[in-house]
Amino acid sequence: MSIQKEKFELEYIIKTSPAILFARLSNPSGLSEWFADDVNLKGKVYTFVWDGSEQQAEQVLKKENKMVRYHWLDDEDEKSYFEFRINVDDLTGETALIVVDHAEEDEKEDSIELWNQQIDELKHGLGSV
Repeated sequence: MSIQKEKFELEYIIKTSPAILFARLSNPSGLSEWFADDVNLKGKVYTFVWDGSEQQAEQVLKKENKMVRYHWLDDEDEKSYFEFRINVDDLTGETALIVVDHAEEDEKEDSIELWNQQIDELKHGLGSV
């Protein structure tokens, strides 16, 4: 029996252009600046390296300067993914990064905390703190 994961969304205001932000979310060099120690790409499969351990994800959806979605290859839940969406507010012009992820209920708080740390790292790298 597969474990049901719960979908959750987090929103962060990032002071940068959608194009610059998108590069940090969708290509290996951008991702290695904040998301992992190192990122390699072969086809559509990204290999993320943290402290010597690797995890692979496939990029399953990509819309230029709008969104990118990844699915962890070792995740038994076929429906689970993590996604970055970029929304620009028509009135304020603010760029919002929406992170969509899935976690088991007892791991949700830890996942949110980890995303908060990762996004702080991203903001710091963009000079958007």
